Amino acid sequence: MSPMFVPGPVDVAPEVAQAQTKPMLPHRSPEFEAIFHACEQRARALFFTQYRVFITASSGTGFQEAAVRNLVRPGQRVLAAVNGAFGKRWREVAQTNGLPVDTVEAPWGQPITPEAVAQALEAQPGVYDLFLMVHNETSTGLENPVQAVAQVVRELSPDTLIAVDSVSGLGGARIEMDAWGLDMVFTSGQKALALPPGIALAAVSDRALERAKAVPHRGWYFDLLRLEKHRLKDSTPATPPVSLIYALDVQLDRILAEGLEARFARHATMARMVHEWALRRGFDLFAQEGYRSKTVTTLVNTHGWDIGQLNAFLLERGMRLANGYGPLKGKTFRIAHMGELQPADVEALLRALDEFGGWG
Repeated sequence: MSPMFVPGPVDVAPEVAQAQTKPMLPHRSPEFEAIFHACEQRARALFFTQYRVFITASSGTGFQEAAVRNLVRPGQRVLAAVNGAFGKRWREVAQTNGLPVDTVEAPWGQPITPEAVAQALEAQPGVYDLFLMVHNETSTGLENPVQAVAQVVRELSPDTLIAVDSVSGLGGARIEMDAWGLDMVFTSGQKALALPPGIALAAVSDRALERAKAVPHRGWYFDLLRLEKHRLKDSTPATPPVSLIYALDVQLDRILAEGLEARFARHATMARMVHEWALRRGFDLFAQEGYRSKTVTTLVNTHGWDIGQLNAFLLERGMRLANGYGPLKGKTFRIAHMGELQPADVEALLRALDEFGGWG
């Protein structure tokens, strides 16, 4: 397997990919329902939750839409934290669903602070049904202080639900839904969980389901109450991605066998290797110190490398990394260190980068 250092889709272990070739089962059959039930139960460990986990055929963005469709009552507002491309996208998802949205914003590469959120909540008390925050900004390589921010929201605005996008964080960096007082946390399969694209998971609290009952137009596909009705029967409202759930079943066994603490430590080690190499070679790191992601590093392109030429060089060695995202393209590049990657893989990449830079 040639290692890819891009923030999704990531490399998939051969046995996980192979699981998708198992014969199809009817998705209403007892045999499939048993697999689905086992996946849902074990997936709760990833979120550190006692609550349910919904599994859908979608990317994580589907659950961005589910959050805003289900958790905001008529006449109430959304407060969106934006300090990167995916916080910006979630705000747009809310706006395009016709919701009034206010923003607490920080420059890309800097964290959303508890103080900034407190100021926004105190300026308009009691108007926000939902607070949106990205845990791990894939565009900037920044991990927001979700626990500290959530504590402020719960203290200052206890009726405000807290929804967190951990698409590129969950499974590689710690996020504890119940202990941190979060109401909805979701992820995509193709990031730190190292699954093929097309499957998403969301943990949802009882409090969030109660809120959904007061929302009249929740849509259909991502209606949390409909998803819960079918989850209780070990199923989904529409046809699930059967082959991807086979893969999830195998990968959950592999993740839990490694152990979440060991997995977090492995990701932190790989991040530290990249950070130390970058600073030693004269690259700046885009994200503010103290808030750098465990799963993807965004490097300022200090040396003016042509990222297309760099990837052509790496592809000859069976590797690739990612250009900067959106307005950061060319100005930055990203090294993902998530999923199946090991420290030895990162060492090999850094040797290749040294060769490209003439430092070998």
